[in-house]
Amino acid sequence: MTPPRLPNGFAVQVDRRVRVLGEGSALLGGTPTRLLRLAPAAQDMLDGGRLEVRDAVSAQLARTLLDATVAHPRPATGPSHRDVTVVIPVRDNITGLTRLLGALRGLRVVVVDDGSATPISTADVAGAHCDVSVLRHPANRGPAAARNTGLLACSTDFVAFLDSDVVPRRGWLEALLGHFCDPTVALVAPRIVGLNAEENLVARYEAVRSSLDLGHREAPVLPYGTVSYVPSAAIICRRAAVLDLGGFDEALLSGEDVDLCWRLVESGARLRYEPIAQVAHDHRTDVRDWLVRKAFYGGSAAPLSSRHPDKTAPMVISGWMLLAWVLLGLGSRVGVLASLGAAAVTGRRISRGLRGPETNPRDVAYVAASGLGAAAMQLAAAVCRHYWPVSLVLAVVSQRCRRAVLAAAIIDGAVDWLNRRQHVSDDTRPLGLVSYVLMKRLDDLAYGAGLWCGAVQERTVTPLKPQIKA
Repeated sequence: MTPPRLPNGFAVQVDRRVRVLGEGSALLGGTPTRLLRLAPAAQDMLDGGRLEVRDAVSAQLARTLLDATVAHPRPATGPSHRDVTVVIPVRDNITGLTRLLGALRGLRVVVVDDGSATPISTADVAGAHCDVSVLRHPANRGPAAARNTGLLACSTDFVAFLDSDVVPRRGWLEALLGHFCDPTVALVAPRIVGLNAEENLVARYEAVRSSLDLGHREAPVLPYGTVSYVPSAAIICRRAAVLDLGGFDEALLSGEDVDLCWRLVESGARLRYEPIAQVAHDHRTDVRDWLVRKAFYGGSAAPLSSRHPDKTAPMVISGWMLLAWVLLGLGSRVGVLASLGAAAVTGRRISRGLRGPETNPRDVAYVAASGLGAAAMQLAAAVCRHYWPVSLVLAVVSQRCRRAVLAAAIIDGAVDWLNRRQHVSDDTRPLGLVSYVLMKRLDDLAYGAGLWCGAVQERTVTPLKPQIKA
């Protein structure tokens, strides 16, 4: 089905990481990496990597660039704040609710009290400078049900879901609403950052590696993409699109936001992550609470895998790349030679896929090296996070495996530290490498424990099965 046309004035900007080949005749990039060849007319429309929609032809090119994930939207205008209702599910957090309402001045708000021990009344929110209505579940039904209750009470075209432990920062709403001038966009999410600059180790780690913080780069939301889902702690949705899917899945105690994202993608909708918009979250900083929460997140993988079995694999990797790194990790001379052979096969396959007058050996080498590097990091992360019980057993019984697991643990943590340390905010004291790696390992141990427990409870191995491509 042909998607609706983008409006005039809408613009797209080619991602700065995309390589321009053949004097603009092709673009190399996106997720997954692809070669997008441009006709001469398309080349003429791109001005310094920017394209503004002026007619049906430029609208189609802009859509192609967006769907190929090589460009990002630059919308001109969007809906008004009067077109939005904010839904806040809350349970036993009147302090957080009051703090949040103070940041929503002038907006229409629906508070859904999900079975608080002390019921929230209209009098509790009387001082808010916004139009607030309060609904109540007599007993706790979970955040998915609370959001659905709020959704059904809304009449505006757009609904923002905000948890009671967040506080939006200035300009968040305008930055998100602009994306909805693309009629195919059904959901947009901001970047979630830390609310308080605390000094304990967990707080400093969460400031740079929170499970809710999806980074500083804008992206489409796609399974196995740079951003594969967005947390429902802060999102804005097109109300009709969510209602058409029946809202959040109330049977899911966790992962209901991931499920909604993937169902929207399956329906043909586009989803965007917009890090310019920021919402601050009151992170858990007590060690025990933090570990329990990480395990809770891991436990969502098994029920999600029964609904989306093709989207929950710990790794999506070429069989040749997997073979190359496994053989190299084992460390024998035969393994090193075999891994070089597997790498050569991988490079040849990539070369055939990119063959054309625009490409040169340097471009092929870049893609091959990037692919091998990404495969190595996927494998290292999976060894330490999803498969750590297996890795632990292998490390105990085999010295060679022990060295490989230790190398994976150090490399995964060190690379992650290098990638994130340059984006630490000014009010956060950064973690050193050793502290960061140790915290990352605890994070992954807790998540992996939750994953395995969930898999046992659901009696499924689907969330543990990698996708190995030919």
